[in-house]
Amino acid sequence: DQPKEVKRLIGYLPEVPPLYTEMTVTEYLTFVGRIKGIEPERLPVALDQVLERMSLGEVRSRLIANLSRGFRQRVGLAQALIHDPPILILDEPTVGLDPKQIIEIRQLIRDLAGARTIILSTHILPEATAVAKRVVIINDGRIVAEDTQDQLSARLRRSEKVSLTLKRSMPDVQDRLLALPGVLSVHQVGLTFLVETELGRDLREDLGRVAVQNDWGLLELKLVAMTLEDVFLRLTTEEDTPTHPSPLEGEGQGGGEASP
Repeated sequence: DQPKEVKRLIGYLPEVPPLYTEMTVTEYLTFVGRIKGIEPERLPVALDQVLERMSLGEVRSRLIANLSRGFRQRVGLAQALIHDPPILILDEPTVGLDPKQIIEIRQLIRDLAGARTIILSTHILPEATAVAKRVVIINDGRIVAEDTQDQLSARLRRSEKVSLTLKRSMPDVQDRLLALPGVLSVHQVGLTFLVETELGRDLREDLGRVAVQNDWGLLELKLVAMTLEDVFLRLTTEEDTPTHPSPLEGEGQGGGEASP
């Protein structure tokens, strides 16, 4: 009913930042501040604050056309934040950036979280893993799950997995591991064995003891967590199979919040 009022509460960074490259950083952000309705007497203060927050002070007088992709992304974030909105929507904020720039933008997102709600839209699941506090998974336009990553993993996990890396592999390793109570399956890749065990059973002590007793040369023993990619595939696969509905279908209706 009040679209203009709603827009004032939102800062938006699309996948391709809406920049006028023939302007300097200061000119562009001043222009954005004016069209977003910041009072003239407040605009210089808002400009200085957002330039400092995005570490853009050193390039404030440079043409946007001459900035690196990382700095352009910072300018895009600055235009979304200049009116200090309580809600920030970011669409694929690290696409096309190099590894160093990705780390910098992720840290900026973490720093911005807490004072405002941040909704991060991404198809890059490690991105969500790196910065998101809560996750919303959408399949075919429908929300199929909404929760923290740990809770989603706990609900969907059907077994435990342990990675066992050995210095030496004997012909009977798989048979000896399968003989342990609670072990469901063993898959070998080189000298690493992925051991699947019953849900709720931590067999690391037993696996380590067997490796030491048989002189296999234990190099590494660790739990294998369910990744966000695993969660996504499990949910969307089950959603696409009518006879196996998702156990989380229809749960939350909220947005995703990025936070440290």
